[in-house]
Amino acid sequence: MSTPAHGTAATEERSARIPTTLRLLALLEEVVRRGGPVSVAELLEPTDLPKATLHRLFQTLEAEGFLQREPDGRSYSVGPRMRELSVATLSTLRLRTPRLAIMRALAKDIGETCNLAIPDREAMVYLDRVETEWPLRVQFSVGARVPFHCTAGGKLYLSSLSDLRLESYLRNADLTPMAAQTLTDPDALRAEIMQVRQQGFAIDNEEFLDGVIAFAMPLRDQYGRMPATIAFQAPTQRMSVAQGHSFLPRLRRAAEELSALL
Repeated sequence: MSTPAHGTAATEERSARIPTTLRLLALLEEVVRRGGPVSVAELLEPTDLPKATLHRLFQTLEAEGFLQREPDGRSYSVGPRMRELSVATLSTLRLRTPRLAIMRALAKDIGETCNLAIPDREAMVYLDRVETEWPLRVQFSVGARVPFHCTAGGKLYLSSLSDLRLESYLRNADLTPMAAQTLTDPDALRAEIMQVRQQGFAIDNEEFLDGVIAFAMPLRDQYGRMPATIAFQAPTQRMSVAQGHSFLPRLRRAAEELSALL
């Protein structure tokens, strides 16, 4: 009976030697690394912290907006302040300068607008855009939010969800028609997402805006997750879907270069 007590005491002693700020950062790092909702019980072993300490840290991070509690009441995921911090980090000058150089080269080679977007809880958010020099173009500002279900980047994000989470999305999402070809039937959108998973890229075939197509590729981090997408879009007056396919190798190369920056 003395061994467990001794082990608990040793764990608490090690925990006490680690500054609270460092423990908070280490906990955030572990939550982000896992890429989905996590519970206190799941982090007991990897963090080597007492259960009471973990509960206290989770509560602190939740109160400050860095984590948020999931509907089950037991698990936590990244909160609004952490998402804002991640966007600000990706937007820092030393990261943005080489990123924009890659995007400008891509836009020049394709001759159309390119954008980098990240998934938020309810939409894709434009982090960077490089506009084409053509007078006929679709303009969106950095920070603009666009739906998941009818954009190339959004469909890529949906394809990264587990089957359970995708089905939950399809049951509950408002699949508002944004253009004549928007997929508003959950079964049709599911079939499209399955195809995106298989082929590794996504197409917006005049689904978000009439007369505009887009192709998107995922960026991958060191864990194989998709933190962002790179895409190009063009009016159908200048480019058909068939022509867009010819630029996929160039888009893939840009996605690989951008992934390396992560």
